[in-house]
Amino acid sequence: MPEGRRTAMIVVLILAWGSTFAAVKVGLDHCPPLLFGGVRSVVGGLLVMAVAVRLGRPARVRDHARWYAVLTLFNVIGMFGLQVLAIQELPSGLAAVLIYLQPVLTGVLAGPLLGERVGRAAYLGLGLGFAGIVAVGVGAVDGHVSALGIGYALATALSWSLGTIAVKRAPVDLWWAVALPFTLGGVVLCVVGPALEGATIDWTPAFVAALAYSTLIGTSLSWALWFLLIATGEATRAAAVIFFVPLVSLVIGAVFLHETLHATLVVGAALVVLGVWLVNRRPAVSTDEGRPTA
Repeated sequence: MPEGRRTAMIVVLILAWGSTFAAVKVGLDHCPPLLFGGVRSVVGGLLVMAVAVRLGRPARVRDHARWYAVLTLFNVIGMFGLQVLAIQELPSGLAAVLIYLQPVLTGVLAGPLLGERVGRAAYLGLGLGFAGIVAVGVGAVDGHVSALGIGYALATALSWSLGTIAVKRAPVDLWWAVALPFTLGGVVLCVVGPALEGATIDWTPAFVAALAYSTLIGTSLSWALWFLLIATGEATRAAAVIFFVPLVSLVIGAVFLHETLHATLVVGAALVVLGVWLVNRRPAVSTDEGRPTA
């Protein structure tokens, strides 16, 4: 694949993930969070499933039912469900920054759970990430940020991290590791969400656009690009610059959603992004099997 095309794919991927947080924020103004996450997950999962079937990939559900259940729990019910709750409570850019602590947590957890070597750079990255959380927490104390939202975002990062480690261990086809859990987990969210929050949706043009964008661009297109990069050996390179995703989210949130960037949030975001970079620069614990997503 030509160098220019590879670079363009990585740029599009980062922009797609980074902009999806703002789209979800807009969608949540018109729909309960768990229902929105569920609909987005089901539609995205079905689209990826269509691709998997077209490619003739084996799902082997009976052989790997336990793994599919684990992936559904962590990567969809946990990650997608908590993600929309975090975005509802926080500015979209800040939610992205906190959720993208996932590579740091994965890098550190990969040692005890996967037997991977964890070097000093990973621990330094974890320390910087936590320092960033402390800086963000100062904003919460001042009333600038929802403490509950911070909790949701950190829980999202942890769930996503555990899901990433599960994917690394699961003997499941990459496409089906997304298609089946996203579809099944999305159905669960679509059932649980209305039971807890109601099912009132304001079908405005803004909501339809936000749902379509977050589903088609933030899920289906992004994951298709990610798998193509994996197939061409470029996933590690993409993972090395994935820390740009929360930066893109911060900028888009400030420009298009008029989200305020307080000094403590900017400092915290910078520390988190630096921490993520320190972990991602280590090829041994890159997130190429982790399928980052928005």
